[in-house]
Amino acid sequence: MIRALFVAASDLAGELGATALFRSNVERIRAGGADEVRQTAGQARPDIVVVDSAMPGAASIVAALRQDPLTRPVAIVVLGRTEFGADHLAVLEAGANAILPLPAGRDWDDRLMRLVRVPVRRASRFPVDLAVEGGLRSGVMLTARALDLSVHGLLLECRHPLQVGEDLRFSFVLPGGEGGVRGTGTVVRVAPEECFGVELTHVEGDGRVRIRTYVEAGLAG
Repeated sequence: MIRALFVAASDLAGELGATALFRSNVERIRAGGADEVRQTAGQARPDIVVVDSAMPGAASIVAALRQDPLTRPVAIVVLGRTEFGADHLAVLEAGANAILPLPAGRDWDDRLMRLVRVPVRRASRFPVDLAVEGGLRSGVMLTARALDLSVHGLLLECRHPLQVGEDLRFSFVLPGGEGGVRGTGTVVRVAPEECFGVELTHVEGDGRVRIRTYVEAGLAG
């Protein structure tokens, strides 16, 4: 059973009823105001928190969940009701894992289920080559260093500032002879000390399999 906490002013069944969030194996809990969110989340121990961007102070709600040790590891997604803008940037910088746009599209459920349980990460240090895609910096080549890695995400240290929402092409070689990995990603979080969270939106070939093998080998060790 998956436990989902909805942070919304009203029932979202009309908009999300056809998504994976309303399947029979999902227990749904709702917090209707910012004051009750942390208490409800701490007691319910959800697998995922879904925050409606229409909620007043949505970014503050996300930040509060990330600051609480009980809810810090939980995946947080925000329902996007507008084109990418300052409000989206604020919730991503506050610690949201992703913004899922409304109305729900074809890949909506796939993105959601990847985040139901935040993937196990392995702390590691290795160089990463980046190329910015789109925007004024399209084609700019950068060098960064990975700090930790999961099947769906990468925490980078980069001296050249990256911007939330910026698309990247990446390539790196996994330590220990696991081989090279290439693909595309999107910057979803800016962290202190020149660190940036990147969602791996596409990984070529069997790259995710090799990442999983590498991460799980670290747990076994």
